[in-house]
Amino acid sequence: MDLEAVRTFVAAADAGQFQEAAADLSITQQAVFKRIAALEKDLGVRLFTRTARGAQLTIDGQAFLPHAQALLQAAERAAASVRRGGRPLRVDVIGRRLAPAKLLRDFHSAHPEVGLDVVTLFDRATAIAALRSGTLDASFRAVAPPTRLDDLAMVRVFDEPLHIVTSPDHPLAAERAVRPDQLAGHRIWMPGNAAGTEWAAYYEELAAAFGLTIETTGPDFGIEPLLDAVAENPFLATFVGEHTPLVWPVDCDLRRIALRDPTPVYPHSLVWLRDNPHPGLAKLRDHLGTHRPADDNWTPRWAG
Repeated sequence: MDLEAVRTFVAAADAGQFQEAAADLSITQQAVFKRIAALEKDLGVRLFTRTARGAQLTIDGQAFLPHAQALLQAAERAAASVRRGGRPLRVDVIGRRLAPAKLLRDFHSAHPEVGLDVVTLFDRATAIAALRSGTLDASFRAVAPPTRLDDLAMVRVFDEPLHIVTSPDHPLAAERAVRPDQLAGHRIWMPGNAAGTEWAAYYEELAAAFGLTIETTGPDFGIEPLLDAVAENPFLATFVGEHTPLVWPVDCDLRRIALRDPTPVYPHSLVWLRDNPHPGLAKLRDHLGTHRPADDNWTPRWAG
């Protein structure tokens, strides 16, 4: 249905005269006649009768008027949903309990006027495809090779230190901090390191750099079953980010130990399509700023 014809019909119904409707719409009276005639032909009914006082709605016109008004309101809502600044900023975080989600919550606290639509896509490839298709505005990722960023922009926004989690009976449990190379020979289990993901690429390079063995066997049932397994095995450990909140199961007693000399950090970057015009994206980028890596931290070579 031609929305301009519907808009003209509503204007004429409100004004009661075609001439006044033409003035309100800044078009000619002849244009009003043509639009309404086309709408009447489309609907197969007469909407107005001409009277000495102007134009009067027929019974069909009276029945159609509230629906015509609703059509125009729906059209305005549809346009507003994508009008510059009207649509929520759609941002991908790798997990709602991980550090990027906290960065986004901090942004929301500082800029509550920016609507947010938070999603969790699985991996880098899925997120980048969504950015390029226009279904996503930005993504927090560690961007490992062979990703091509020709049409994308990226800025490193946060380096998150790693911790090791063990049972209280683990040989390193009494340490306040350990060096990464001290973990060589210890069992480190991370069943969530799915092949081909950016976090798997990160931990593969970490293991190679410090002579570690990271086991990825077995199904990934989530963090709680993983902590149960670590708590029950005095020779098992797992990595977590410093800003990942962990709640021990009731019957677990675990140790969370920092890594030092050097400190391995996970490089979180913000990635977006270069020509994305959403004003909320500019505010998010300004809020996050640009992170400068510390000299005593370790990151993979591809992190820059």
